[in-house]
Amino acid sequence: MEFAGIGPGPHAAMMLADMGADIIRIDGPGKQAHHDPVTGRGRSSIELDLKSPAGLAVAEAAVSAADVVIEGFRPGVMERLGLGPDEMLARNPRLIYGRMTGWGQDGPLALCPGHDINYIALTGALDEIGVKDGPPIPPLNFVGDFGGGSTYLVIGILLSLLERTRSGKGQVVDAAIVDGTASLMAGLAGMRELIGAGRGRNALGGASPTYRTYRCADGTHLAIGAIEERFWMHLADRLGLSAGERRRDPGNADALHRRLEDLFLQATAAEWIRRIGLADTCIAPVLTLEEAASHAHLAARGTYRTRDGVIHPAPAPRLSRSPGIFPGTAPGADEGGREAFIRWGGAVSLLDALPASAASSAGARQL
Repeated sequence: MEFAGIGPGPHAAMMLADMGADIIRIDGPGKQAHHDPVTGRGRSSIELDLKSPAGLAVAEAAVSAADVVIEGFRPGVMERLGLGPDEMLARNPRLIYGRMTGWGQDGPLALCPGHDINYIALTGALDEIGVKDGPPIPPLNFVGDFGGGSTYLVIGILLSLLERTRSGKGQVVDAAIVDGTASLMAGLAGMRELIGAGRGRNALGGASPTYRTYRCADGTHLAIGAIEERFWMHLADRLGLSAGERRRDPGNADALHRRLEDLFLQATAAEWIRRIGLADTCIAPVLTLEEAASHAHLAARGTYRTRDGVIHPAPAPRLSRSPGIFPGTAPGADEGGREAFIRWGGAVSLLDALPASAASSAGARQL
C-alpha cells in the first residue's frame, strides 16, 4: 500500500514495483497529485476519501491484507486518520509500516516543513558541495530525497521483511532523510584527514586537478577521475605532460589545473577520447540524459529504455535468478486499484459503498 505523495516515497515504491511488488496507491478524490510517469510506474490506483467512513473502511481492509505500507506525511497525520502504525499493526501484526519524512518522527524539527536542500544543509552534506570560496551548490535532489531518503526506506523495508521471516512480526520503519544523509556522509567523515574537508578543498569535490571536469573545444566536458597514481601516469603520458607538469602535490595543484584546462580546450571531447582511450585513464564524457540513454555501453546493458517518449531507468540492482521487470506505467487516478483490492481479498461490498469514479479502472497498463 502506498499513500500518494511526492519525491522519495514514490521512488521507493517504484523500486519495489520494479522487483515484482504488487502495489495499490491511494489517491485523494479528485485531488490526484502530479505523478511522475517514471517514479509512478508499476502500480494501480484507487481514489479514497480517507475522511469518509467508506474510504477509511477500504483503506483499513487493504492495509490488513498488505505486507508493507508506505506513507510520507508529517508525523501525526496518519494517526489522526485512524491509520497510524499502532492501529494498523493491531489489525495486521505482520505489517511493515514504512514512514518517509525529512526530519524523522521525533525531534524538535519533526513537524516543520522542509525540502531536500534543507535536510542536506543541516547534516553537513551541502557544505561540502561547490567550488572553493563559492556558495554551496544543491546537487539536484539526489543526495537527500533519493540517496538518504527512498534508498534507506527500501533498505529498512527489506531488512524488516527479512527479520519477519524469523520473528513473524512486523515493525515500523522510521526513514528520515537527515538520518540517511548522515549515513551517506560516513565515507567523508572517516577520510577527512586524507582527502581534505570543506567546499572546494575536498579532493573528491573538485580540489584535486585530477578529479574534476574540464571544458573541451566543443563546449562539452570530460570527467577526469585519475585518483590512483598508475591511472594518472597513463593519462599524463597520453596528454604529453612533462615530468614537472605531472607532479601532484599541493604546491603544484593550481598550475596543473590551469595546464589541464588549457590542454582540453584544444580539442573536442570526442577527439580527446579517441586520442587518450578509456583504458587505464579514468576519463568519461559528461553526457546529457538523452545522450546517456543511447551510449554504446548503457545501450548494451539496457540501462535506459524509452517508452512513450519518456526515458526510464531499468530496474536496479540486477538479480541473476529473479531479475526486475518494467511492471507498468504510472496509473491514472482510480486505475486498476479496485481490481487489485478484490485480488487482495477485499470485499466488493466495501467498494460498492464508495462514490463512482469517472476515471478508468481498466487495470494497470503494461509497458
